[in-house]
Amino acid sequence: MEKHERLDYSSEQESPQENLRITQDTDQAYEFLIKTHVSSETASHVNLDVLRRKIDWHIVPIMFCCYFIQFLDKVSLNYSAVMGLNKDLNLTGNDFTNVGTAFFVAYVIAEIPNAFLLNKLPVAKWLGANVLLWGITVACTAATKDYSTLLAARIFLGIFEASIAPSLTIVSSQWYTKSEQAPRFSFWYTGVGIAQILGGLISFAFQHVSNPSFSGWKAMFVTLGCVTVAIGLGTILILPDSPIDARFLSETEKTALLHHVAVNQTGIVNRRFKIKHTLEVLLDPQIWLLILLMILPSSSSGIVTNYSATVIRNFGYTPPIAALLNMPSGVVSIASTLVAGFGIRRTSNRWAWLVAICVPGIIGGALMSFMPETNHAGLLAGVYLVNAVIASSPIVYQWAASNVAGQTKRTTSFALLSIGFGIGSIIGPQTFQAKDAPQYIPAKITVLATQAATALMSVVLFSYYLLVNWHRNRSGRTPQSVDDMSDAEKWRNLTDKENPDFRYVF
Repeated sequence: MEKHERLDYSSEQESPQENLRITQDTDQAYEFLIKTHVSSETASHVNLDVLRRKIDWHIVPIMFCCYFIQFLDKVSLNYSAVMGLNKDLNLTGNDFTNVGTAFFVAYVIAEIPNAFLLNKLPVAKWLGANVLLWGITVACTAATKDYSTLLAARIFLGIFEASIAPSLTIVSSQWYTKSEQAPRFSFWYTGVGIAQILGGLISFAFQHVSNPSFSGWKAMFVTLGCVTVAIGLGTILILPDSPIDARFLSETEKTALLHHVAVNQTGIVNRRFKIKHTLEVLLDPQIWLLILLMILPSSSSGIVTNYSATVIRNFGYTPPIAALLNMPSGVVSIASTLVAGFGIRRTSNRWAWLVAICVPGIIGGALMSFMPETNHAGLLAGVYLVNAVIASSPIVYQWAASNVAGQTKRTTSFALLSIGFGIGSIIGPQTFQAKDAPQYIPAKITVLATQAATALMSVVLFSYYLLVNWHRNRSGRTPQSVDDMSDAEKWRNLTDKENPDFRYVF
């Protein structure tokens, strides 16, 4: 492990004037390094442990707040269903399911311009603006009068929330090495579990609002919307767009950090949009395998996040108790996410950790599908265990962040992964049909099947990476270590396919 690390650049012989020519392909990190007056020798005295902690306290809490509030805003519809929304808006048949689906349809479509805009715009400002806008949308949901107006509100929410995962993936990969990224992804992704826990309490509290002209679910949406707007403003004002723009770091600390993360060979910021890199995404087998690894578990999580409260209520519990009983789902989400994140930091083996978290999901899906209706304890255990699937998404995002290089390819790939998440989240709720009430067996079997398929596909992707690395090692060219590269070589904006020195982690 990296205890009390200090940077060592003693092997670098590059003069200050070497490779000063800046082109469109030059990463902004390289521009900073050749213009700064801080030498590599000075930067080498920075203690990485201290620097990491400083960055963690400035960056991770903001990312956590963004992901926490987006999940809470998204699943607020889940809680409002047991708070009288369906009755107040005269929702019938599959109206509620269709509203949930519309959110993700908009989410998927919005990822297409996101792929381009994230390459062109400052990532933190773009993220903050979207958080602000979806906060306004959440607050306005309280004003919906019927199915059509609720549908419109959820469509706008899907458009604005589409930026969250790709933006946070880019931010996380800018500040940390590949092994350091995993627990940081886990930290901000625990926002899902915290939101599940607090969501139950929030729903329980607002169910005690007795104002007939402004019911509990309306008050809940207004409150959540205001909190989201505040977080959006905080993101715009506090979160740096890259390490180069960080006001809380000195020039020496920035230099040390950029040298440290250069080992990723994935770049920091480059605004040039390269069509060639976009085409490479479409022809890269790893991208399609990663997308499949996002679709399968998100089909399960889409069912869990949208309908867990409804499923629990159908066990015979009152709406307030159903909201409270849904809270342990968040504990399972948090535990599985943190265990997997820190496990990857210590042992790598992303594929094995992905398989491991599928096991409780498979067991949970089986309990939900085949446990007798009278066994409420067993059915509840199934609902809780399935929430381990939440940990799969940060693993896949972090896997992609580690193995996809080239700025255009990265932003496009992260957007495609979010499209995969959206597709899975569309498929999952559509298995939850009104005609299957109250047991919804097809939806529960879908959870079981997709978890098993996720475990299988993680092994397939591991095998692919192993094969590609073996082939590159057999090509006769010894990969150049990052320590032996000049600064210009480290920041070339090459994709993982173009860079012969790149090796995939798994």
